[in-house]
Amino acid sequence: MTKRLIVTADDFGRSVPVNEAVEDAHVNGILTSASLMMTEAAVDDAVARARRLPELGVGLHVTLVDGIPALPPSQVPALVGPDGRFGRELVRLGARIYLDRAVQDQVRAEMRAQFELYAATGLPLAHVDFHHHYHQHPTVFDLVLDLAVEYGAAGIRVPWEPPLRSFAARGDRLGLRLWNGVFHWRRCARMRAKARAAGLTVNDRSFGVNDSGMMDYARVASFLDHLPEGLSEIYSHPATRHWEVRPMPSHYHVAEEYRALVEPANVTRVKDRGIELVNFSMAAEQA
Repeated sequence: MTKRLIVTADDFGRSVPVNEAVEDAHVNGILTSASLMMTEAAVDDAVARARRLPELGVGLHVTLVDGIPALPPSQVPALVGPDGRFGRELVRLGARIYLDRAVQDQVRAEMRAQFELYAATGLPLAHVDFHHHYHQHPTVFDLVLDLAVEYGAAGIRVPWEPPLRSFAARGDRLGLRLWNGVFHWRRCARMRAKARAAGLTVNDRSFGVNDSGMMDYARVASFLDHLPEGLSEIYSHPATRHWEVRPMPSHYHVAEEYRALVEPANVTRVKDRGIELVNFSMAAEQA
């Protein structure tokens, strides 16, 4: 069994600095995959770059929280705030989705609208994942799984980070890594089983869950050094610089995350450790 690795940039299309980082890290670094936000300001620029990068596995970064809806706010009133945007009250929204069929219908409609926007780009759909990993919500996952199959996605992210392997790589925050790993283990196992039963490729594990916004050179290097066999994913939020409109949180080290992906030592590290770089579509073809 070989070590196969998907290296993904989330929030593709959110800004030109993100798009610049995606293109350069794919051409000159270890990036294999990018997750496209269909309602953000720089989505057209992202699509244009993706069209000239045929080996980049582009997927849909579905957004139901902390973002901009594809549908008019009047059609998804349960999902948006007074400003017409998705909020950040993840738990409260999750309860409403679980309990209220009318809210589920709005979620389904909004997600379909985002899939339709993606389909209109003409790009192959390598994978599906979610802003803030919101597909860990069991109802949301069941709804999106049908859409992923309908629109021909090759794979879907399962955002589970093995706590002991993660700690072995990093040597810090054992409590956090254990809590997240144990708390999400059962639902992620359910996600993995359902996705595979539906014919989708899934990653065995994902690194970056506990280090979001901090995936600098040292962190990426340590995960590469401790990468197990099977299909792993490392994801981050690279950008060449911070930006003004809808920026990332100030504590996200986006430029350092970008440099980690183009750092020659990490490029060499991948080769020296016999790691095969793939995207979800490539992994699906190998299955």
